[in-house]
Amino acid sequence: MFDFVRKHTKVMMFLMFLLIIPAFVLVGVDGFRRLGGEGAAVAKVGSHSITRGEWDNAHKNEVDRLRQSMPNLDAKLLDSPEARYATLERMVRERVLSEAVQSSHLNTSDARLARALQQDPTIASLRLPDGKLDIERYRQLAASQGLTPDGFEARVRSDLSTRQVEAGLVGTAFTPQAVADVSLNAFFERREVQIARFSPTDYAGKVAPSDADIEAFYQANPALFQAPESASVEYVVLDLDTVKKSITLNEQDLKSYYEQNASRLSGKEERRASHILINAPKGMPAADRQKARERADALLAQVRKAPETFADVARKNSQDTGSAPAGGDLDFFGRGAMVKPFEDVAFALKKGEISDVVESDFGFHIIKLTDIKAPKQRSFEELRASMEADLKAQQAQRKFAEVAETFTNGVYEQSDSLKPVAERLKLEVKTATNVQRQSAPAGNLVLANPKLLAALFTADSIEKKRNTEAIEIGANQLAAARITQYTPARTRPLSEVRANVRDRLVASRSAELAKKEGAEKLAAWKAAAPGNLPAAVVVSREAGQPIQGPVLDAALHADTSILPAWVGVDLGTQGYAVVRVNKVLPRTAPAPAAAAQERQQYAQWVAGAENQAYYQMLKDRFKVQIKVPRLARNALGAQAAAE
Repeated sequence: MFDFVRKHTKVMMFLMFLLIIPAFVLVGVDGFRRLGGEGAAVAKVGSHSITRGEWDNAHKNEVDRLRQSMPNLDAKLLDSPEARYATLERMVRERVLSEAVQSSHLNTSDARLARALQQDPTIASLRLPDGKLDIERYRQLAASQGLTPDGFEARVRSDLSTRQVEAGLVGTAFTPQAVADVSLNAFFERREVQIARFSPTDYAGKVAPSDADIEAFYQANPALFQAPESASVEYVVLDLDTVKKSITLNEQDLKSYYEQNASRLSGKEERRASHILINAPKGMPAADRQKARERADALLAQVRKAPETFADVARKNSQDTGSAPAGGDLDFFGRGAMVKPFEDVAFALKKGEISDVVESDFGFHIIKLTDIKAPKQRSFEELRASMEADLKAQQAQRKFAEVAETFTNGVYEQSDSLKPVAERLKLEVKTATNVQRQSAPAGNLVLANPKLLAALFTADSIEKKRNTEAIEIGANQLAAARITQYTPARTRPLSEVRANVRDRLVASRSAELAKKEGAEKLAAWKAAAPGNLPAAVVVSREAGQPIQGPVLDAALHADTSILPAWVGVDLGTQGYAVVRVNKVLPRTAPAPAAAAQERQQYAQWVAGAENQAYYQMLKDRFKVQIKVPRLARNALGAQAAAE
């Protein structure tokens, strides 16, 4: 058989060509992906299916976005079944709204798109001083999102169309003031309550567990006494400071740098100027602004004819109340102290010169340069230290990319040790112990990086003790690490945790005793109310209540059709509470401004509820099916394996 294949290679290739090409034509690449599991549907909206591959890609993009905006966010939270399911729900919602746009024939006109782009603050920041859009920066903005300008505008158009689905409902939501007041008054009503607490600590003295009890509790609750997995690791860090240490400067380079930058390094030049200001803020009507300009032009002509009268003209005519009494004098100032149009002209004038009329956000200026304070040029030796630091920083920045590539290749090519790359680049191999999957030793910012920890605790790194890849842990900062010793998670022996086991057992039984007595007292007090309950307090849903949590919730949810009303509250490890509701009191009337704000918030709640109901109706209309169980870790894993 194999001899036949070898002898007739060209014939076999031709047959394979005839079989494979038609298969791609008929089934397509997506079809082959579906056969491999990428196309397995996890949700369906109308006739459109959302595949597992689409879900995975969308979640990966969402995780990348969140990690960029919040680098310290726990990576485990991002890839939890809850987070993945939330991504799927978002995809379903987007698809439902898209179907609604198509079925309702909604669209966004070019004029509406243009108006939306003009009102976008990000787009507005790309405008040049003359008001025109900086096309190159606009292209860069689109490219940062993986789009062309046309693609960016198409996405904005799609978003605007989608918003129309809900805008009509949310934008027209209306709640009468009387209805809002009735609901808000009911929500914020007050209740006078008395609360008896049964704390486990009061019963701890009654619990005396035996050795057998401790042993049984330890055996029944091994998860409570787990030592998490941990590792001893070694790691290396490459950053700009390391690269700087490897740089040796040439004396000639230092001298050339001094010649080119001596003035800048010696200090900043300062200038002294006087000015005449005619106020004309940007919001001023065009006609008034033109009059201000004409007045400035007239004053300019006056001081040009008689430059020595500049100070007198400034005192009588300048509308800068701070400098006018001093003849317009602004004293010495450096770059960055004045608005840019003023600064540009002031630093371009020669001493004694008078400028043309200069327009700024404040109005129209006439500037006279009265003095220049040039810094004393410092010698080569005086500036040597700062020049060396500058040049090393510049050369390190240029060299870092080259060294980073060497570092990245080195930790990969010799993956069983970090020493070769450390010796080559003169890096220090550092060590750390008790490094855990979710935390690093206190104060170790390198090993606290979630990306590095995630790479460190992969199966390959744990089992084969291989180097991680080079991980970017900051700007111009790379790190790689490897596990030298790994300790898996284990249940600590009883001898090691006996005191902890006993404390937990005592706390558990104390809580049980507290709950038991609390429930018994509740039953007895309902029959015959005691006279020694704690003093009454008034509670509500307003902020700053004397009680919080489950006790407050129970007091506000109690059925008050018959007073006094009694409620028992199981507080878990905190014991038990008995709540007696004595009175229902009306809320304290809010201030008019606060009441108006509350009504507005209530209207938003109603609009949100109506919008959610509308979305549920759309889900029914488009026959939404989500085929993945909510938050079911085992089901997710089983389905992924099956597909």
